[in-house]
Amino acid sequence: MSDPQPCQLYLISPLETGGDFPQRLRQALEAGPVAAFQFRVKDVEPEDAARLAEPLQAICDEFDVAFIVNDDVALAKRLGADGVHLGQGDEGLEAARAVLGKDVQIGITCHDSRHLAMEAGEGGANYVAFGAFFPTTTKETHHKPELDLVRWWAEMMELPCVAIGGITPDNCPPLVAAGADFLAVSGAVWNDPAGPAAAVRKFADILEGGAEA
Repeated sequence: MSDPQPCQLYLISPLETGGDFPQRLRQALEAGPVAAFQFRVKDVEPEDAARLAEPLQAICDEFDVAFIVNDDVALAKRLGADGVHLGQGDEGLEAARAVLGKDVQIGITCHDSRHLAMEAGEGGANYVAFGAFFPTTTKETHHKPELDLVRWWAEMMELPCVAIGGITPDNCPPLVAAGADFLAVSGAVWNDPAGPAAAVRKFADILEGGAEA
C-alpha cells in the first residue's frame, strides 16, 4: 500500500457569498494549499445561485481548487462543477451519478455512521464525510462521532474521508493524527478576526507539519 497522502484543507462557504466574498475567497486561496471549496447557499433561486457561484468557480479554477456544490445536483450540472456534496436527506447517490456522469466527484454526509459510510462507498461515492466533531454554529447538528471512527475508516478503507464540524487550528491535530484525509472548515476561516488568509496559513502550518511527521 502506498504512503497515506497528507491531510488537506476543504473550505466551505458561508451562506452569504455575495458582496466582497469573491475577494475574500481569493485571499484564502492565495494564502496556502486548499484542495476543495464547497459552495453552500440556502433558500436561493437557481438563477441567483448560479450568478453567485460563477465568479467563485472561476477563482477556484485559477487556483486549481476543486469546486463542489452543496446539495444541488441541477446546479452542479449547470455549472459543470467538479463535484457535489449530498446529505442523507438529499437526492440519492445513484440518481446524482446518472445526472452528473462518472467523472464528477460525489461526496456523502455519513454523520457518525460506519454503516452509512460503507453504503456510500459501495454505491460509488468519491468521499464520505463524518461529523460534527466539535460544536458548530454553521449548521444544526445531531451527530457527534468519535476519533475512533476516523481511525477505523483510515485503516480499513481506501475511500477518502472528510472530517467536519467546528474544526479550528487549535482542535484539528487529533483529527489529522487519526487519519482524516480532509478537514472541512468554514467559520474558522471566514470568521477569523485576522482574516481568511491568516486562518488558512494557520491550518497550512499544522497540516504541513503533520505531513512531515
